Amino acid sequence: MALALYIHWPFCLKKCPYCDFNSHVRAEVDTGTWEMALLADMAHEAAITGRQKLGSIFFGGGTPSLMPPALVEKLIKRASELWDFAPNIEITLEANPSSVEAARFADLAIAGINRTSLGLQSLDDNALKFLGRLHDAKEGIAALEVAQNHFERVSFDLIYARPGQTMAQWQSELGTALAFGTGHLSLYQLTIEPGTRFATDFRQGKFELPDEDLASDLYAMTRTRTKTAGLPAYEISNHARPGEESRHNLTYWHYWDYAGIGPGAHGRRGGVATQRHRKPENYLKAAAEMGHGISEERALPAAEQAAEALMMGLRLAEGIDAPALARRFGLREDAVVDQMRAELCTRLGLIAREGGRLRVTGRGMVVLDSVLAEIAGPDLMDTR
Repeated sequence: MALALYIHWPFCLKKCPYCDFNSHVRAEVDTGTWEMALLADMAHEAAITGRQKLGSIFFGGGTPSLMPPALVEKLIKRASELWDFAPNIEITLEANPSSVEAARFADLAIAGINRTSLGLQSLDDNALKFLGRLHDAKEGIAALEVAQNHFERVSFDLIYARPGQTMAQWQSELGTALAFGTGHLSLYQLTIEPGTRFATDFRQGKFELPDEDLASDLYAMTRTRTKTAGLPAYEISNHARPGEESRHNLTYWHYWDYAGIGPGAHGRRGGVATQRHRKPENYLKAAAEMGHGISEERALPAAEQAAEALMMGLRLAEGIDAPALARRFGLREDAVVDQMRAELCTRLGLIAREGGRLRVTGRGMVVLDSVLAEIAGPDLMDTR
């Protein structure tokens, strides 16, 4: 297993009513100051992890596609000096599908980016307005075409189970999405996150979400349609051609180590959880004075690590090897998985058991949180 590196760029192009990074909108950014801070933070992580194999780099955050390509190139180059790059290292950059950002794709590819994840979110103009997006469908599709011309691998996301959306509408939109021929799709049902504009609007009754039966039917149709198209679900919301799964995200879901740098970035390495200062000014101050941007560093008890690994692993179509998971954290298998509850979920068709391996079925994925709460062992439940 290889280490992963997450680089968080906090700045947004423009305030978005549905974004929690409104305080990070900046008219100008001192690139030189940020270069020094991020390079120092990266060196700090490398000093702790040692010269491991680096399997992926992921540029995420506010609007990372607005990072100067020269800075992206310097960060990638420095990472190659601090760690050993895997032969097929995946270097992903998240991007909004705007013409402003698409104009940078050629330079970002030259800088070393070989995969991009585009936040299309919808192919319908009315839905994009509801979601608070700054682009329209035409601009999003144009950005997707530019990305396909410049990057080896391209993914994009869509949000479904939107207010008023019918099965026929989603079938049509999904069919259009599959026709673009990308090797990866992230397809999320709309959820209400606390503290967002969505949460306020939902509470005030400005819109309603589809009922549970329709949401379940939409999810089942999505899995069937993508599998037929050659992009089966390998995770609850992610679909890919075999071999084009997101290697970086698989690091999270397999609960392998990853280093996180940049404001607000979190990490997991060597059984320790790290959290960087969220406010850009505090991060820069810490990086200048301490040589890193860490605001909190905490050793994780074995049971807490196992709980996180179980939660992440059951999102995957492959599921988890329960005995191996228990051995990994020095716990008894029955402390990790409640065997009686797991058997009940098996009889209900929510999970499938193959020896010591447990995987959540398509039916179980619809109620994944409930399945997790049901089968987690008693020692793990104490950590939640």
